[in-house]
Amino acid sequence: MRSNYLFTSESVSEGHPDKVADQISDSIVDLFLSKDPEARIACETLTTTQLVVLAGEIRCKGVYENGAWAPGAREEIEATVRNTVREIGYEQDGFHWQTLRFENNLHGQSAHIAQGVDASGNKDEGAGDQGIMFGFACDETPDLMPATLDYSHKILERMAADRHSGAAPFLEPDAKSQVTLRFENGKPVAATAIVVSTQHAPGYDTGDKEAELHAYVKRVVAELLPAELLSDATVYHINPTGSFEIGGPDGDAGLTGRKIIVDTYGGASPHGGGAFSGKDPTKVDRSAAYVTRYIAKNIVAAGLARRCTIQVAYAIGVSSPLSLYVDTHGTGTVADDVLEAAVAKVAGARLGGLTPRGIREGLGLNKPIYKRTAAYGHFGRTADGDFFPWERTDLADALKAALA
Repeated sequence: MRSNYLFTSESVSEGHPDKVADQISDSIVDLFLSKDPEARIACETLTTTQLVVLAGEIRCKGVYENGAWAPGAREEIEATVRNTVREIGYEQDGFHWQTLRFENNLHGQSAHIAQGVDASGNKDEGAGDQGIMFGFACDETPDLMPATLDYSHKILERMAADRHSGAAPFLEPDAKSQVTLRFENGKPVAATAIVVSTQHAPGYDTGDKEAELHAYVKRVVAELLPAELLSDATVYHINPTGSFEIGGPDGDAGLTGRKIIVDTYGGASPHGGGAFSGKDPTKVDRSAAYVTRYIAKNIVAAGLARRCTIQVAYAIGVSSPLSLYVDTHGTGTVADDVLEAAVAKVAGARLGGLTPRGIREGLGLNKPIYKRTAAYGHFGRTADGDFFPWERTDLADALKAALA
């Protein structure tokens, strides 16, 4: 591992067109799981000027069964989509929750996929797809996340809160952030560059109004980043193109699953390639990525490593993972193969051996908890009742006991 370097991560706001698509897809996941905890959902969303299109495969009791929609189901789906756009804050000529065109192209799940995934007879529930999934944690922040990404998320989350509350009425929903930190001996010591591009009300690209917006952004950064990281040498790029009035789906088309690095670890960790939003938890793209974060975070929280990467792999229709890999990047207190054996032992006892069913039941994933994940990262969030259960650190003692 290099000890001295610059590293950068970015985030995008809830109003970014790709994130609008993610939130719509996950609002559909939540709607279906609220009706049927065993629902199967693969919902993709396209957003562009005054248009939202849904496509994908579904199966849900009381909504879509045997190739037919239940009475009122299509209307409820459309209302859910429009309400999601309204909550984000889009009431613009080019994208308005009330007047946008809506297309619903969801249809039934493939019977061939269903027979591989569903439990039947002596066959356990299989993985919803093949693939590799990674989880990661490090001690750079209290959230045990890469600092560059953690701060990028928090800047935009604060700006969105101020927009919704009216504290920053000049802000519009679309925004992006980027944080570059200098690391010495593997620890962040200085913010060298901060980039924030935010959609704004007319007139906030010149004169006193532009100065007001710039001062606001710098104040948010100062309140969120540790003071020792900021100095006169920190370079700010705030709306570097000049004007940013046209944004959101009107400025650029959005698609579900196009911000997977923003969703995970900001480039600080490998990524399996599968997106999360729009998928029910039988899809290991989602559930296994959550459980590997859970394990990695608990390893770091237990003091067993400063950095940890976990990988698992699955085959469609097969319940048990094909492999489990643990890498503590030279920071572990025990050998990685010893820790790997402890993870397998604890996972077997607590999480059904990392089978799709074991993960879903062990973490309580068959619930409508996903819309909140679809902006500002799926990881580094606060576990809150049923929400973000993979952020709990209640596995740490079991891991330490397995190594005793």
